[in-house]
Amino acid sequence: MNRHGLIESLPADAALLVAVPKSRIAQWRETQAPDIRQWLDRSRFRGDAGAIAWLPADSEPARVLVITGEEPLFALADLPYRLPEGNYQLESSLTGAAAHLALLGWGMGSYRFTRYKGSERAPARLFADSNVTTVLRELDAIALVRDLINTPAGDMLPSHLAESAENLAAEFGADCEITVGDALLTANFPTIHAVGRASTNAPRLIDLRWGDAAHPSVVLVGKGVCFDSGGLDIKGAANMRYMKKDMGGAAHALGLARLIMANRLPIQLRVLVPAVENAIAGNAFRPGDIIRTRKGITVEIDNTDAEGRLVLCDALALACESRPTLIIDFATLTGAARTALGTEVPAMFANDDALARGIEDAGNTHADPIWRLPLHQPYRKQLDGKVADMMNSTSSAYGGAILAALFLEAFVTAGTPWAHFDVMAWNTTTQPGRPEGGEAMGIRAVYAHLARRVDQPNPIGG
Repeated sequence: MNRHGLIESLPADAALLVAVPKSRIAQWRETQAPDIRQWLDRSRFRGDAGAIAWLPADSEPARVLVITGEEPLFALADLPYRLPEGNYQLESSLTGAAAHLALLGWGMGSYRFTRYKGSERAPARLFADSNVTTVLRELDAIALVRDLINTPAGDMLPSHLAESAENLAAEFGADCEITVGDALLTANFPTIHAVGRASTNAPRLIDLRWGDAAHPSVVLVGKGVCFDSGGLDIKGAANMRYMKKDMGGAAHALGLARLIMANRLPIQLRVLVPAVENAIAGNAFRPGDIIRTRKGITVEIDNTDAEGRLVLCDALALACESRPTLIIDFATLTGAARTALGTEVPAMFANDDALARGIEDAGNTHADPIWRLPLHQPYRKQLDGKVADMMNSTSSAYGGAILAALFLEAFVTAGTPWAHFDVMAWNTTTQPGRPEGGEAMGIRAVYAHLARRVDQPNPIGG
């Protein structure tokens, strides 16, 4: 099965796909032959967005009229499974960014997660009349993110996530080192060990490296909580139901790494994924416990369900030790970010204005929107501890996403450009190109920013 629904050679039986935005249907109608206009009138074709009609034709190829919405990325995204199986080509060739987004949207709409239940049919196939390699690489990265998140925790525990990283490293000739279990304590990763030690599947730190040491160094950090019960501060059933997606940050980091390596972007790449299961057992970490982190900062545990920032803090401290050009982390960190921005727009925090502007601009240009929230420093005092340097959470019901970002910032060396993405990593409903389930958010924006900056005198970080 052609997973992305795109083909690079034109089949003789390809039907012509006439894609017309709803706002231009009247103009398009006037350009058609009289018999087509009469047929449209007789059939009372209204031209609503999403409407499909097979136009009458005396000869091959067949022509199918599709009324699209106005979003370029998703204009064709619902067609792979709405159209009959077969081959199609656009009647009017698209070029440049419009073609890229249309093909990308078609491929995103062709995705199905079929590991446990096969798809009833293959997607319709669209001929890509331009170089489709870059689109396919993006689709591979998005599919990797979606597949990892959609896989249930029973098959995506820390050992499985590490295996996925090792497979990715092998594919692109990268190095991958895994630190497992009590070796985390020896290597000074106490928070990763503390959060994951109650699981029968040992915690681990995944460390993937690729690229030329002469190039700018970029570290991607991804929260890899493969399942989050909440720990001893256990979640309710409804909130626990989809916690297989709590490794969504790790999936984003690995998906972005795939895109970087596939396109051979001239950077020195490092990917750090603290992979744990936040489980419940007699040796689980407890509210009130105090952990001395890799950076030496002591943290009092206010809530064991605020575990993501704990595993990230040791990984961020390690990332800073090599003095990289840039650090970017992804995490399914707070419900507060979803309350602020909804489920479709990831929140971004950054300690560097130029970096933030660059990513925002790239997101707008490439139809991968993000929204910056502030690292509002006056809130920082809420994290001050009474018997430790910091608390891992507070009792406040306000500003939770900002407080989590401020916690992480404490582990980033001053002067190191850093961006933190608080992502949903999940589509709660099915929309064109966005099936319900795991989703990649922000990785195309970050990649576009990196690609744009690597050749400039002050690379990447702004």
